[in-house]
Amino acid sequence: MNKLSFVIPCYGSEATIEIVVAEIIETLKQRPEYDYEIILVNDCSPDNVWEHIRVLALNNHRITGINLAKNFGQPSALMAGYRMCTGDLIISLDDDGQTPAKELFTLVDKIQEGWDVVYASYEHKMHSAFRNFGTWMNERMTESLLDKPKGLRVTSYFVMQRFIAEEITRYQNSYPYIEGLIFRATMRITNVPVTHHERMVGESGYTLTKLLALWFNGFTAFSVKPLRIATVCGTASAFLGFCYGLYVVIRKLVDSTIEMGWSSIIASIFFIGGLILVMLGLIGEYIGRIYISINNAPQYTVREILQNTDSKSPDQPQS
Repeated sequence: MNKLSFVIPCYGSEATIEIVVAEIIETLKQRPEYDYEIILVNDCSPDNVWEHIRVLALNNHRITGINLAKNFGQPSALMAGYRMCTGDLIISLDDDGQTPAKELFTLVDKIQEGWDVVYASYEHKMHSAFRNFGTWMNERMTESLLDKPKGLRVTSYFVMQRFIAEEITRYQNSYPYIEGLIFRATMRITNVPVTHHERMVGESGYTLTKLLALWFNGFTAFSVKPLRIATVCGTASAFLGFCYGLYVVIRKLVDSTIEMGWSSIIASIFFIGGLILVMLGLIGEYIGRIYISINNAPQYTVREILQNTDSKSPDQPQS
C-alpha cells in the first residue's frame, strides 16, 4: 500500500484550499515511501475556487481538478473523486482546514492494522451548535436505520481501503449516501481520535434544508425501516381507534343520557388524517426516488477535468 489518494470536495473555499493542499504535501514529506495524488472536486462553488484549483493542478502533476456542471452536493462530489482514484488507500477530508491533514498518518497507520475504514473522531468539535446538533441527529439516524455500530463516530475525515471505494462506486443511482454505502460494504470500521480545528474563514455550507435532505436521503435510499414504522403506526392508530369506538358504544349503552362530544370526533379526525398524510408523504418520497432512478438521473455531471501530465512539474504548488 504505497499510494494515497486524497479526495476533497470544494465549495466556498477559495481562501483555504491552497492551505489544505500545502499541509497535505508537507505532511507527506515525513513518509517519502508513499506516492500520492490529490483530487479536488469543485461542486459548482459560487466563489473563485476553480481558478485556485486550476493553478494547483497546472503546477503539480499529482493534483487533479474536477469541475462539476452544477451543485450536486458533497456525496456526489465525493463519488466523482472516488472514480478518479488510483491509490491503494483513499482519504476523504474537508476543504475548510477543520480536518487536520497533519494527522493523516494517524488514520493511515490504524488502517494498516487490518481495518477496512477508519474514521477520525473529535473529542471537542469546533462546529457551531446547529451543526453539532445536525451531526448528533445524523448519528442517531444511522444507528437506528442503517445499523451503524453504537459508539462509532462518523465524520467527513476518513480513510478506506481501495476495494471499499470500488464497491461504493458501483452504485450508479442518484442520491448517493456515502455512510450507507460503506456500512453496506463492511463492518470492519473503527475510530481514531484527532484534533478538530477552528474553521479558517466563512461558515459551513450545511443549512437546515441541506441537513434535512441528507437525512431523508440516508433513510430512503438505504433502509425500508421507515416504511415498517409507518405500518406499525398505522396498525397502532387503527387499534386505538377501535378501542375508543368500543368504549363510546359501551358507555352509551350503560348511560343513554350521555351526549356524544364533537370535540373528540374532530380530534380523532385530525390525528388520523395527519397520520395518513405523513405516511403518504413518506411513501411518496420512496416512489419519487424510484422514479428518478428509473429515469437515470445522473449523480453528477463533469464539465471539465484538469490534469498536468508533465511528470517533471514540481510537487509544491505555486500560486
